[in-house]
Amino acid sequence: MEEEIKKTCEILRQGGVILYPTDTVWGIGCDATNEKAVRRIYEIKKRSDAKSMLVLLGSASELEYYVDDVPNVAFNLIEVADKPLTVIYSNAKNVAQNIISDDGSLGIRITNEEFSQKLCRKFRNPIVSTSANISGEPAPDIFSKINDEIIRSVDYVVNYRREDNHSSRPSSIIKIGAGGLIQIIRE
Repeated sequence: MEEEIKKTCEILRQGGVILYPTDTVWGIGCDATNEKAVRRIYEIKKRSDAKSMLVLLGSASELEYYVDDVPNVAFNLIEVADKPLTVIYSNAKNVAQNIISDDGSLGIRITNEEFSQKLCRKFRNPIVSTSANISGEPAPDIFSKINDEIIRSVDYVVNYRREDNHSSRPSSIIKIGAGGLIQIIRE
């Protein structure tokens, strides 16, 4: 796994787009601070850039670098979540502008899955994580369900968990608004 993480980090540092396993479904990713790489993901997915994508971090301690004023309730929710949880925060910063929603928000998930967590920690930048599908198609929960067009479009396909047939689901999504008001987007 360590060699695969090293190779994947090299691709990300070069501005490449990867196909990789996450704590939820298979994802397409890139350096979330690289505007050109983020644009390529929108093109690969044939998705409007008006629809935001989320990023993965390896630790909750990194949140304050990417979000102005992280509400305390976010740390509590992340700590007690028993399944993958994406939190949409206001006032995103230090990422590519084209990954931030028009309202200034950004979805962030702290990954606990071994590969993606080690990748995030080694890379030391947020990594885009969007389902590995053409916009409008079902999200692939296992590698064998990924459209060949997606596989051909990325710069690197991570060689880890490709044979894993354990079905996964997309994360729950909540938005934390002013005063800590929580809105459930997807359970």
